[in-house]
Amino acid sequence: MALSRRLPLRLCPGPSLLVLLLFVRSCLIGAVNLKSSNQNPVVREFESVELSCIITDSQTNDPRIEWKKIQNDQTTYVFFDNKIQGHLAGRAELLGKTSLKILNVTRSDTASYRCEVVARNDHKEIDEIVIDLTVQVKPVIPVCRVPKAVPVGKSATLHCQENEGYPRPQYRWYRNDIPLPTDSKANPRFRNSSFILNSETGTLVFSAVHKEDTGQYYCIATNDAGSANCEEQEMEVYDLNIGGIIGGVLVVLAVLVLITLGICCAYRQGYFINNKQNGESYKNPGKPDGVNYIRTDDEGDFRHKSSFVI
Repeated sequence: MALSRRLPLRLCPGPSLLVLLLFVRSCLIGAVNLKSSNQNPVVREFESVELSCIITDSQTNDPRIEWKKIQNDQTTYVFFDNKIQGHLAGRAELLGKTSLKILNVTRSDTASYRCEVVARNDHKEIDEIVIDLTVQVKPVIPVCRVPKAVPVGKSATLHCQENEGYPRPQYRWYRNDIPLPTDSKANPRFRNSSFILNSETGTLVFSAVHKEDTGQYYCIATNDAGSANCEEQEMEVYDLNIGGIIGGVLVVLAVLVLITLGICCAYRQGYFINNKQNGESYKNPGKPDGVNYIRTDDEGDFRHKSSFVI
């Protein structure tokens, strides 16, 4: 029985296949393409940042480069006509052919930046890539409000607020340099207290204060860029003096009773009545005896009339 022998099959590219491969290769090389080493850079305020835009493929030696800033639905030029434009003039520069470096970034630089390249000698002439820049801002000293004195058993609210930091900071309260938990019930150390801390809004709410809540309080606002705290403020929790309050009320009532009795005694002694009578006698002086003054309608004036008393 004869054994069949299989020979390897070799495919040799014909002229048509070579032409197709060369055409595809020329199309791939002749298309401008961009990439970035970091499309979402994050930097702290007042530092420098590089917006990476790299040309990977192009047959054009001197392509046209443009950078645009997109913020609040508005698009403005950043790099155009081979120079820095707008608010970045003087604090930005082009790195290599296409990347952009911003110096001393500020919070207003947080935006999307679009790198656009136009290569006239390529089959695909235009390509673009978007870089989203985030500038982190350190919090400033927060504003803290702490009640100075609260009676035992009453509610109390402590406030802490900071409006400059980005991202929005988280808040934490301290009492006598000891950090407070978000819920006093979750920590046995604070079982004698009854408070809830909202780390998003910075409010520390006591449903009913106790003597143990007396102390020095301060708040710290923290984000990825840093932290800041307000100065310590004292909150005193005191007992209500019920006996003193009742005694004060009784004293006021006693004073009112004495004033009322004094007025009544003055009326009985005739002080107010005698004054009234004296006023009436002053207004109606007595007439001399034996003399009457009569005014008649005919004469129109006073006529003296003498009368004899027998």
